[in-house]
Amino acid sequence: MNRDVYQEPLVSRYTSPEMQKIFSEKTKIETWRRCWIALAEAQHELGLSDIVTAQMIDEMKAHWQDIDFDLAARKEKEIRHDVMAHVYAFGVKCPKAEPIIHLGATSQFVVCNTDLLLQKRALSLIKKALINLIHNLAIFSRKYKDLATLGFTHYQPAQPTTVGKRNTLYIQDLLIDLDYLEQLEKQIKARGAKGTVGTQATFIELFHGNHEKVRQLDRLVAQKLGFTDVFAVTGQTYTRKIDVKTVETLASIGASAHKFAVDLRLLSNLKVQEEPFAKSQVGSSAMAYKRNPMRSERMTALARKLMGLVPNFYATHANQWFERTLDDSSIRRMDIPQAFLLSDAILKLYLNITSDMIVFPKQIERHLKMELPFMATEKILMACVEKGKSRQEMHEVIKIHSVEAGKTVKEFGKDNDLLERLGNNNSIPFSYQELEELVLAGSQGFTGRASRQTEEFLAEEVEPLLKQYHDLIGETDSTISV
Repeated sequence: MNRDVYQEPLVSRYTSPEMQKIFSEKTKIETWRRCWIALAEAQHELGLSDIVTAQMIDEMKAHWQDIDFDLAARKEKEIRHDVMAHVYAFGVKCPKAEPIIHLGATSQFVVCNTDLLLQKRALSLIKKALINLIHNLAIFSRKYKDLATLGFTHYQPAQPTTVGKRNTLYIQDLLIDLDYLEQLEKQIKARGAKGTVGTQATFIELFHGNHEKVRQLDRLVAQKLGFTDVFAVTGQTYTRKIDVKTVETLASIGASAHKFAVDLRLLSNLKVQEEPFAKSQVGSSAMAYKRNPMRSERMTALARKLMGLVPNFYATHANQWFERTLDDSSIRRMDIPQAFLLSDAILKLYLNITSDMIVFPKQIERHLKMELPFMATEKILMACVEKGKSRQEMHEVIKIHSVEAGKTVKEFGKDNDLLERLGNNNSIPFSYQELEELVLAGSQGFTGRASRQTEEFLAEEVEPLLKQYHDLIGETDSTISV
């Protein structure tokens, strides 16, 4: 590492080698050369064998990974054109093929087709991470499907839910993200061989006006590059609307992760659930006791950055005048790799956290004991009526004691003593112990269908998906740097 120049933290700290490699300069130029070889092969096979010979193609195939980056850099400095600099460098390695490298093509033939190829590969890594993340959360949800915990609305205590049910909400978000991603996969096609402004004019000349041969060339190049389809029409570039949909999909994953991470940070503050904490991890440089949720915090920050990229892509698409303007180039060089690297970093964190989350049932019970007496007042009221008491009389007694218990908690910082107050009231036909058993032992009864909903959701929506993608589960690197 050269410490005299700025290092991109997404590469130096946060992301996987697999995602870094996809967007490396070496992978990009190798893929450019794959495009040139695919074009030459297709031209040869469709009748231009007297111009594009088998020997030329063999030479290109023999040297496609033999890249002289220094030579290309010197040439680019001279001519100020990166694609032509690499055409030159490839030609030096392939003197027989040099006359036909890039024949009939425009720069965006290699740039666009490469961008689309690399994004397809990157999306496959994102998809694998999503599947494994859903797998992690499904295991966690099943394990804790019956553990009652306080629900929150407006971050105020509400009716209880279960820890497992809460985590199905995160899975549901990810299922939606996966659906968006799979729709995007269907929309990504090859730019193909379209020529300078998308009219294929140079290829019509090469094939002497044979439109069908030019159409075949377009499809054959796409096929050789591994695409199943090709955009029917383009300008100089493939439509930047695809970039918009790509970053929207990735930002949606970021939003799902952000929601989870913030929730876990709040739960960590309540001391009911935490992210994993390494044995030698330091929470604070000053406060030795602290267990800061640093992974969730990092995930929140990275997701914020990812979500913030979306407007750039809208602006780039909206400003592509007619067949193309060059103001898409520099920003896409930064934003497309960043969007994928951010997504990769976020999912690594999400996988790491969900692989070993910590739950504290006793602390959950303590919070329930603080709030359930208020929520259980109707249940107590009905039980009193069953003992022969007047509903109206019991309602008034319970109301008075509820107000006083609320003051005890808020004004004096003491524990909720509502059950004790009611148990000591002679008009209430239950002792304190009986009320505590009625309320707390029956806390599961306050969670409605949470446990059953969790079981049904996992069985009906999650397990079939995981079975469909069973080959993607496991062997996902979720190790993170501190």
